[in-house]
Amino acid sequence: MALRCSSKFALAALALALPGVAHAQAYQCRAPQVTRVPAISPDGPRRVVPITGYTLALSWSPEFCKSRQSDRSHAFQCGGRSGSFGLVVHGLWPEGGQSWPQWCAAPNALTPADVRANMCLMPSDWLIARQWAKHGSCMVKRPANYLKVIRILRSGLRFPDYDRISREDGLTAGRIRAAFADANPEWPEAAIGVKLNGRGWLEEIRLCYSKRFRPARCTPSRWGAADTAPAQIWRGL
Repeated sequence: MALRCSSKFALAALALALPGVAHAQAYQCRAPQVTRVPAISPDGPRRVVPITGYTLALSWSPEFCKSRQSDRSHAFQCGGRSGSFGLVVHGLWPEGGQSWPQWCAAPNALTPADVRANMCLMPSDWLIARQWAKHGSCMVKRPANYLKVIRILRSGLRFPDYDRISREDGLTAGRIRAAFADANPEWPEAAIGVKLNGRGWLEEIRLCYSKRFRPARCTPSRWGAADTAPAQIWRGL
């Protein structure tokens, strides 16, 4: 059974799932020139399982950049010259029940133009290349279609002011989750995962989708921190 849904089906499903497009969290960003696509080596076996849903992972950039501001390999995202990033796309992951498909055969190669066109959404050429190779290749045949689906999903989201929320006393994972749901009424809290690191700082928001790209209850592994878990949000220096 082929795992890849056609891009036509995927985009039609998105049209049904998303009530409208909303702008969110603007920042100044000029994509750098990209002349090559980073080489990616699989970190696990090829796994072919039917797709049962999807996860859109949104990384909290200030936390990611906390220890990487002087790292040249992350200069675009963390160096400050391209503006200050907030939530950025980590990836769109197909789910497969108790497992997930990964590292599928890719008939079409990612191009430098594909990478550059999405650097303000996913601010790392290596990240874009890896997400396509590990996850996108199991969804669609063309990298451009995988990235197009990500752009459509991202454009339909409104982001809370987590900078302001970070200053609240007694912050919890539940408050982070509820703030996202308040900004996106079509998203129930049960479909919003919150990943904290071992010290309780926000790392990621994980949005759980059905096969037709509608919000769906997260599995325990994607749900992440309990609502009562104490949380902190790094705002940057």
